[in-house]
Amino acid sequence: MAIEDMGFEETTTIQAQSIPYMLQGRDVIGQAPTGTGKTAAFGIPVLEGTDPKNKELQAVILCPTRELAIQVAGELKKISKYKKGIEILPIYGGQPIDRQIKALKKGVQIITGTPGRVMDHMDRRTLKMESVKVIILDEADEMLDMGFREDIETIMKNIPEKRQTVLFSATMPKAILDLTKKYQINPQLIKLVHKEVTVPNVEQFYFEVKQQAKTEALARLIDYYNLKLSMVFCNTKKRVDELVEDLLTRGYMADGLHGDMQQKQRDIVMSRFRKRDIEVLVATDVAARGIDVGDVEAVFNYDIPTDDEYYVHRIGRTARAGKAGLAFTFVIGKEAYRIRQIQRFTKTKIKAQRVPLISDVEEIRTNMLLENVKEVIDVGHLGEYSNLVEKLIEEEYTSLDVAAALLKIMIEKESKEVSARG
Repeated sequence: MAIEDMGFEETTTIQAQSIPYMLQGRDVIGQAPTGTGKTAAFGIPVLEGTDPKNKELQAVILCPTRELAIQVAGELKKISKYKKGIEILPIYGGQPIDRQIKALKKGVQIITGTPGRVMDHMDRRTLKMESVKVIILDEADEMLDMGFREDIETIMKNIPEKRQTVLFSATMPKAILDLTKKYQINPQLIKLVHKEVTVPNVEQFYFEVKQQAKTEALARLIDYYNLKLSMVFCNTKKRVDELVEDLLTRGYMADGLHGDMQQKQRDIVMSRFRKRDIEVLVATDVAARGIDVGDVEAVFNYDIPTDDEYYVHRIGRTARAGKAGLAFTFVIGKEAYRIRQIQRFTKTKIKAQRVPLISDVEEIRTNMLLENVKEVIDVGHLGEYSNLVEKLIEEEYTSLDVAAALLKIMIEKESKEVSARG
């Protein structure tokens, strides 16, 4: 139910392969990079195995950084929305330890923490490991690179031997293999192998924006680039519905595709998109599979994808048949690290860009209007319109005044349309 509320439609590869073994109580080694849905891969089984009636600590998740510890705790809280009685607490350095001690005294079943702060609580006996049934090492290679090996080993020694030990790591250096041999029993290895990545002829940009400013940024980019056909990707069904409503309110011809829609509804939406009755198609990754529509000028990652491969699939919707395309990704705060990961994965450059100002949009529209005027003059066939201008000239208006007035009317009309959309 909570997963449905979050709007996710299907499991990622690492989730589909890891969850069954973890639910069986097996030790697992998962080799997978960040951005593949690892948190849910271990989070769902951990929550399923946690007894809400038992207020003692039952699961420990070690993370290399405070940011990841907070992020993992946040994800687990969302997943456990309907599992009443389960308390999850991130513990990390940089936050007053007294606040964490107070929370631990109330009873916490799951902690996500950095090794150093977990050790600190163990030394103070504010963290008691006697009831722990599962320990997860998330991004284990990062923890070893940061010098946490001794801390990890000390923590492991203080957890009951009869436990489940799960390790996730992007790489498998010798130090990781040594850990698995020492602390795991007959672990199931799950290795996520990325296929060869091919990125089409797409110019890729990212924009750092606040969540509440995403729709405005999207609208400005559509107007600035004068996009007639674009696709916008969201991570959840709920976000698709909300964004479509926002775009329609702003005057854009928009519609959505997601997994809750019947096939007949999807076919109608796709037919309208192919006919250009829709200029902005908002979709989830699952719903957009297999879509092949020519002339899609740009793809927007309204939400940064949960899997690096999804990014490649998304931007592949533009630049079809050898044409050039544009890909825009919106990034909120600490999500910027995902851009670096995607760049490494795709071996391409994603350039930082600022969202166009309203004045930029107005200037580009004015320039486009002037270009249209030049084209009309070059084509000719202006006889009847020339006669109308001559009538005004007979009334002692200059041809320059007439041209300037007509341009003013057109530009002001364009500006009102832009303002209405904003």
